[in-house]
Parts: sequence; structure tokens; C-alpha cells
Amino acid sequence: MFVTTTAALTAPAHDDATAVVAELRDRTEILDALYRFGLGQDLKDKDLFASAFAEDAELDFRPAAAKWGGAPPVMAGRDTIVTTILGLFTGRVDTTHQITNPRIAIDGDTARLTALVEAQHLLTADHSTYALLKNPYDVELIRQDGGRWVIRRLTIHNTWYTGEPTAVFG
Repeated sequence: MFVTTTAALTAPAHDDATAVVAELRDRTEILDALYRFGLGQDLKDKDLFASAFAEDAELDFRPAAAKWGGAPPVMAGRDTIVTTILGLFTGRVDTTHQITNPRIAIDGDTARLTALVEAQHLLTADHSTYALLKNPYDVELIRQDGGRWVIRRLTIHNTWYTGEPTAVFG
């Protein structure tokens, strides 16, 4: 579920520097997929947000929503994820996402990423109505043609929240 390896890199330091550089590049690109996810939402930038996902991606917000009694469906497909989330937020909810504590495990052209994401959601018309969420993310990624990493499956859990998530998420 979450990446709990006891070392950051798998390529030994005494190996060919090319292997170390390749792994560092992969790790940077893997993390960038999650950054595109967060910033794409915050800027309501459809292209940036969509660039984070594989065409057949799935986003599962059920574990987080269960904390306040929500029961959303799993979103399947990049277009559905982008349309649903940006449709729910654009013009109605202001968001900011802060991503910390990333842990990455790479296995060829697949990877897992664990990160802690603080997501602030404020109703645009009334910032006193908000939901501040502290969410562990469990992310499965794939390498696409050209070496770019994208999210195949994202499961969002919740450690705690404040505010009124039902007012923000429905």
C-alpha cells in the first residue's frame, strides 16, 4: 500500500554513474506527475492536470470521503477525472495543494509513490466555508513512451480534516 523502503535509491553509489543518474531522473519525473496533479487543480489548468494521468487512470477518493460519510464512485479514465474534478471546482472552489514526504519505489516501467498532501478547499464565494484535508496518497505510476511518468491509479486516504467537506465536495 504505502512505500516503506529503508533507502531512497536502489542503484548502489559505486555502480556506473549512468544508473544513478537514470534513477534520479525517474524519481524526479515520478514526483513531477503528482506535482502536475496538484498544480493543475490549483490553477484550473486542464492540460497540466490531464498531463498527470494515463489514459486509463483511476482516482479513488472513497477512503478519504468515508471519514465524513461521503461515498463517491471511483473515477475511471483521464477524461472523466479531469472533467469531474475541474467541473466540480472551477468557478466554485479555490484549492491549494502542498505535497511532502514523498517515498518512491521503481520497478522497471512501473512505480509506486507515497506522499502526504495537504489540500485546502475554499468556496470561492465564501472563504469561511472550507475543508482542509491532510491526506496520505497511494499512487501507482507507469512510464509512457518517451520516459514520461503518469499516474495509473491514485488512492487518497485521509488522516484528519477540519471544516466542512460536505459543503465543498457535495
